[in-house]
Amino acid sequence: MAAVSLSVSTVKPLGDRVFVKVSASEEKTAGGIYLPDTAKEKPQVGEIAAVGPGRRSEDGSRQEPEVKVGDKVLYSKYAGTDIKLGNEEYVLLSEKDILAIVA
Repeated sequence: MAAVSLSVSTVKPLGDRVFVKVSASEEKTAGGIYLPDTAKEKPQVGEIAAVGPGRRSEDGSRQEPEVKVGDKVLYSKYAGTDIKLGNEEYVLLSEKDILAIVA
C-alpha cells in the first residue's frame, strides 16, 4: 500500500463540509494553574482552512456556504472528525455544526 502525503492544500472538502484549523487550548487556568494535557478540554474555536462547494438544494442547485476561508468560528464540541497533519490539528465538519462566526 502506497503512503499518501496530505497537507492543507491537498484536502478539498466535499458538499457542505469545512476544514477547520483548531485553535490552541488554554495552557493554564484563570488562577494561574498549569493544566496537563489530560485535563484540557477540546477547543471549540478554530479558523476555516478550506470550504466545500456547498450543499445541493432540492432542485439540484448549489447553496453557497455562509463561511469562507479565514473566518474564525465556534463549532459544536463533539462535532466532526479530528485530523492531525504534521503538528497541526484540524477538524472536518459539516457547515451545520458551526454555531457562530467569531469577530
